[in-house]
Amino acid sequence: MGENIGYVRVSSAEQNPARQLDALAGFCVQGKDKIFIEYQSGKNISDRPELQKMLEYIREGDTVYVSELSRLGRSVRDLLNLIEQIKEKGASFRSVKENFETGTPSGKLQFTMLAAISEFERDTIRERQAEGIAIAKEKGVYKGRKAKSIENIDELIKKRNMGVSVAQLAREVGVSRPTLYKIFKEKGVEV
Repeated sequence: MGENIGYVRVSSAEQNPARQLDALAGFCVQGKDKIFIEYQSGKNISDRPELQKMLEYIREGDTVYVSELSRLGRSVRDLLNLIEQIKEKGASFRSVKENFETGTPSGKLQFTMLAAISEFERDTIRERQAEGIAIAKEKGVYKGRKAKSIENIDELIKKRNMGVSVAQLAREVGVSRPTLYKIFKEKGVEV
């Protein structure tokens, strides 16, 4: 008999994983069982180190539990790929909220349908958000995200000229790479 393995993901360190941990506790994913807790956005599965550790850890006969599908992945393609990786290891997957397990034919069908619905729901939310922003812009009330001030831009430029990557500099100051690219371009710095 394999091990129960839990995977919990919240989008940031400020969020609390307690709700997900409680959901998994009802399925004996606690104590001696292994739980991987991720504090990352679900957008990019390659940027989730705990997910990668979990995928390396699982063995034949194990069951991977999540509180709900959205905690594992955000797109149908990502979810299907992840479930396939779990299956290739000889393990099964179970989602607590959606109440299914991929070890059965009906569970596989249910998983595929729920993943598609989840992706549709997320795309619909994005579409509504974009429409709302467009309306707010037309009315002149959309302000957008507040610009983050970056101090010591000269120091960043010096580091960049010494070969430090834009990604590393962006992490240091807590902004996105595109933001730094824009600043560097405005300052005439080669990127």
